[in-house]
Amino acid sequence: MREETKTIIFALGICLVCSVLLSGLASGLKKIQTANKEFDVKRNIVKAFGIDINILSKNEIEKKYSSHITEDTILLDEAIIRGDGKPYNQISIYSWRDNNESNPSKYAFPISGKGLWSVLYGYLAIDSDIETIVGISFYAHKETPGLGAEIEKSWFQDQFKNKKIYENGIVANFKVLKPGSDNDKYSVDGISGSTITSKGVENLLKADAEIYAKYFFNKIKES
Repeated sequence: MREETKTIIFALGICLVCSVLLSGLASGLKKIQTANKEFDVKRNIVKAFGIDINILSKNEIEKKYSSHITEDTILLDEAIIRGDGKPYNQISIYSWRDNNESNPSKYAFPISGKGLWSVLYGYLAIDSDIETIVGISFYAHKETPGLGAEIEKSWFQDQFKNKKIYENGIVANFKVLKPGSDNDKYSVDGISGSTITSKGVENLLKADAEIYAKYFFNKIKES
């Protein structure tokens, strides 16, 4: 066999081995990335339910999720457009059950809507009274650090606890106001210098609460 032929065969062999290794590596990384995304969703649902995830390990968060939370899928009569601009034929609701309790003590649902630079994705949890907010979390956005990105900070999210998103069977006129405003049970302070992001949070809360109102008041509260 000529030397040139040997070189070509060797090079082809190296390319084949490298391609197989890279393919395997890409597949492995994709699985890790998918698992990380799934866990990030779970931790934010747990957080929305009012649990301090900062003091919990990954395994503890996974255990909280698996032992207390169940997800139900609601099929819709017709597709709806959510705040992220995408059509949905079904929506999800998450129920929290305390130890040895058969009835849920809290409910959570996904929220999404436009901020300044991006779509904001998160979860809102409410008490079994179907009125009072238990917690809120945001897990994906591309808002400006130090400005709109403050939506993911505790000082902003903690304000929502014990506020009202529903009252007397309808969505409350919830407001995200100018910082320093005289807030009531239907409002929180917005983010200084981020009026559009703050308004986006206000709009998405009311829009998604409206989507779930029919389920909550027809399927849960009346029963």
